[in-house]
Amino acid sequence: MQNPITKELVFNGTQVNYFIVCPVKLWYFSHFLQMEKTSDLVSLGKLLHETSYERIKKDVLIDQRIAIDFIKKGEKLILHEIKKSKKMETAHYYQILYYIYFLKTKGIPDVEGEIDYPLLRGVRRVELTPDLELELLDMLEKIKEIIMQEKPPVHEKKRYCRKCSYFEFCWC
Repeated sequence: MQNPITKELVFNGTQVNYFIVCPVKLWYFSHFLQMEKTSDLVSLGKLLHETSYERIKKDVLIDQRIAIDFIKKGEKLILHEIKKSKKMETAHYYQILYYIYFLKTKGIPDVEGEIDYPLLRGVRRVELTPDLELELLDMLEKIKEIIMQEKPPVHEKKRYCRKCSYFEFCWC
């Protein structure tokens, strides 16, 4: 059986995030089983997104697959992602790193990022260094390998599985 994804693989930030969180979730999401609409946690995150930074234009769509929460211009372009907690901070970090890398590949230099945690009143700055770019490129290759598999990877139990919108696919 040929894999249904035949065009050049194009990634989005959610896939990078899901690679860090769970390769099984990444596979399902990439194969158009998008369960986020059924998740109360995702709904809470969307509500936070809508009610935070109300004076700023949000949801900047780039190239029809990259959706950045908001962008501020100064000496550099600063991409912002709004998150409700730091529980998945590593996934958030690499997601915004991917956005910075993506813009770099489109010829937009001097871009940085910030992860905004409005409920915690915290911010984490993100810069794409040469070492992080190499790490990200390796990660994108691994994402491609997972997506191209005919079946999802073997799932492993993690502490946050019960709250995942894909829980039933793995554990029921």
